[in-house]
Amino acid sequence: MPNHELPELAATVLQPGFVGTSAPDWVRRRLGEGLGGVALFARNVESPAQVSALTAQLRAERPDVIVAIDEEAGDVTRFESRRGSSRPGNLALGAIDDPALTEAVACDLGADLARAGITLDYAPDTDVNSNPDNPVIGVRAFGAEPLLVARHSAAFVRGLQQAGVAACAKHFPGHGDTSVDSHHDVPLIARDRAELDAVELLPFRAAIEAGVRAVMTGHLLVPAYDDELPATLSRRIMTDLLRGELGFDGLIVTDGIEMQGVRRKYGLAGAAVRALAAGVDAICVGGDHADEQTATLLRDAIVAAVRSGELPEERLADAAARVRALGAWTTRVQTETGSRLADGADHPVLRPAVELVRDGSQVGFEAARRAIRVTVADGATALPIDRPAHVVEFAPPRNIAIGAETPWGVGAPLDDLLPGTTSVRLTADDLDGVADPAAPVLSGAEGRALVLVARDVHRHPWLATALARVLEARPDAIVVEMGVPVAVLGGVHIATYGATRALGQAAAELIAGSAVPAPLAA
Repeated sequence: MPNHELPELAATVLQPGFVGTSAPDWVRRRLGEGLGGVALFARNVESPAQVSALTAQLRAERPDVIVAIDEEAGDVTRFESRRGSSRPGNLALGAIDDPALTEAVACDLGADLARAGITLDYAPDTDVNSNPDNPVIGVRAFGAEPLLVARHSAAFVRGLQQAGVAACAKHFPGHGDTSVDSHHDVPLIARDRAELDAVELLPFRAAIEAGVRAVMTGHLLVPAYDDELPATLSRRIMTDLLRGELGFDGLIVTDGIEMQGVRRKYGLAGAAVRALAAGVDAICVGGDHADEQTATLLRDAIVAAVRSGELPEERLADAAARVRALGAWTTRVQTETGSRLADGADHPVLRPAVELVRDGSQVGFEAARRAIRVTVADGATALPIDRPAHVVEFAPPRNIAIGAETPWGVGAPLDDLLPGTTSVRLTADDLDGVADPAAPVLSGAEGRALVLVARDVHRHPWLATALARVLEARPDAIVVEMGVPVAVLGGVHIATYGATRALGQAAAELIAGSAVPAPLAA
């Protein structure tokens, strides 16, 4: 291979991030030199029109550029990070368990992304959240039951790709049964092969059968297949298992290569080279390292690895070919669907979504209303309330995947429906050292209905303690769990299965008497 071709091939397999709401000069220049794709984050998004202009800039330099985004349409949202997602997220869709609705929500999402020029979505999350203490998956998964996760993963893939956006099942071979966040360390998946096949791998098989165009790796140690290397860097997992046993022939992309699950031991460049050698096709980077220097470092390391023999030239060429193939697919499909998307919702691409919506509402908000589950204890006062409330939102630490910029909660939408509603947000630090944790919660609640909003109560002892104390003093308080609902607390308990804007709105409507909840499953 001529020396001048190697840097272009190396650039083709990179999907770097960048800072700003327009394309920096270095990104545009690198696209002209062969850069295969970019990854968008919340920092790159102001509005759909702005993203459309941004992607047009990118496409002017390389028409088949892959423009990726980590948009799960749930608690993890980049496209709607400034307001919160207008869709319910995976756990809520799994709670409804209507695959046609999941497909419609994904199709609706895909239409929005396609209109903005995005071609690859790092979604759906295909993990089985079998460990309720999981600190990074939780409501991002469709549930804890493998068959349920499988049917909804397949439905999401079909819906998203019907709108012309490539789906990406993640985090292979499954990040659900862990209590460690791979952003910080290497999680261990201590299952044998039979257990992995029956649980973790089942949804990925379903996504592959549904035609998923990409799979994202997980930085996980899975000793049943490789007791030394994380999955992202393991040929036994990437090539022998994913390519060979599962028969996946699309694009394999890493989770953020700067995550400590691989970077701490191998470094950015070392992890990227090892991932490509293992069978990965594209390197996602730029959540934290969103600069030209990082892109240069990775490109040059890949070139050096080929020249030294550490990375076979044929493997790099194969990876680049898969990147180009996905770029060609998205270009062709979005061209075919583009004119119909421009016509609005009344066209064949979105008809499944439209038919599942009542009264002209958006499909995401309609799905959120269907997800809400209410439990009322014997003797408790049932909903709705008819006066302004005092809302206390308990805010646990955010994981990196969700980010700190996305708003959530019930207080703001409830104030719109019940003017005069007050709200306060409390963290563990606010309650640390307080003799009676109920005191700051009850302050301002006199003579008002009290609404207690929390996320993943079961994972935060300080939160469970505070709620127990408050409920002793105010057993009439309404508890809204916006995380994984492991326990039912209080006389009236509302489970939203996520903390998106759509779910917050749905919970507020229910509390104020503007909506009818679905019954709690027996």
